Amino acid sequence: MDWTSAQLRSLVELTRRGTITAVAAALGYTPGGVSQQITALEKATGMQLLRRVGRRVELTDAGATLALHAERILTTEAEAVEALERTRNEISGTLRVGLFATAAAEILPPALRQVRETHPGVTVRSRDMDVDEVYDAVAGGSVDLALGLDYPDVPIPRDPSLRVRELSRERFSLAVPTGTMSGWSGRSGQSGRSGQSGRSGGPRVSLADTRDLGWIVPSVGSYYGRAVLTACRRAGFEPQVLHEVTDTAATLALVEAGVGVSVVTDLMLRLRSSCLDVLELHETMERHIVVVCRSFAEHRPTVAALVDVLVDVLRTSADRPAPLPSSSPSSAMTR
Repeated sequence: MDWTSAQLRSLVELTRRGTITAVAAALGYTPGGVSQQITALEKATGMQLLRRVGRRVELTDAGATLALHAERILTTEAEAVEALERTRNEISGTLRVGLFATAAAEILPPALRQVRETHPGVTVRSRDMDVDEVYDAVAGGSVDLALGLDYPDVPIPRDPSLRVRELSRERFSLAVPTGTMSGWSGRSGQSGRSGQSGRSGGPRVSLADTRDLGWIVPSVGSYYGRAVLTACRRAGFEPQVLHEVTDTAATLALVEAGVGVSVVTDLMLRLRSSCLDVLELHETMERHIVVVCRSFAEHRPTVAALVDVLVDVLRTSADRPAPLPSSSPSSAMTR
């Protein structure tokens, strides 16, 4: 059959995601581009692979059969690429990397600089995507590896076809409008201790202290949002979610404006210089930065080389002093 990997991948992703629009977002195409790939595949096979049902499309029996075999073909192709790469005496080739927004801003730039210096034969092509989608993107073969997040309270389901390696751990602190901590003076009865947030010397508070305050969190349907809700419920209260915001910089801006509180890590604070207070939490709430690849690609030379670079970048980042938010005379949030 005269088909291409891109055409087969479009079909496989359609079985995973259900709509042309979702496939386009996953593969970085336009919806029209995905439709063209499927149309070309139908021409190559001489069979109808999709049928329209109202505003949706669904696979025909032929389409479902081909999708099953297409996944095997793409896996075999990826294994062949890995095997050929191992025969080279140098590390070179192109890697497609998926990553979430904070990683794109804070981890990718130094990683690319180091790759250029240590592995000039490696070309990295990156794609920003929703952090909860990176695992499916790797499993589906639309990227070779991805940076993702895992939360101990709400762990990402483990696909046996994927290898998930922890790169670093970040402990959450509480971001509050400037001056809010004055209302908590003496409440905790302890001075702050030095944690990963680096806010030693200040008051240490509990999540339960925020029960009367409004919260800014990502979608409660996301792993991050569910992790926040789980931590708050463990502390004995249901957070008052006033704003569901995915963008970290927007979250920091809203905290600075005095409309709510949120949890943050040092990596998140580096995205935006903000006038707010950061308090260390009594509770241990963490997120793990992980790199994800398919199991058979774990020892692929280019993949292994990039993972080593990412490990080094995250280690260097952890050794840097924690960013200190700016202070401003703005009043504390109304309780």
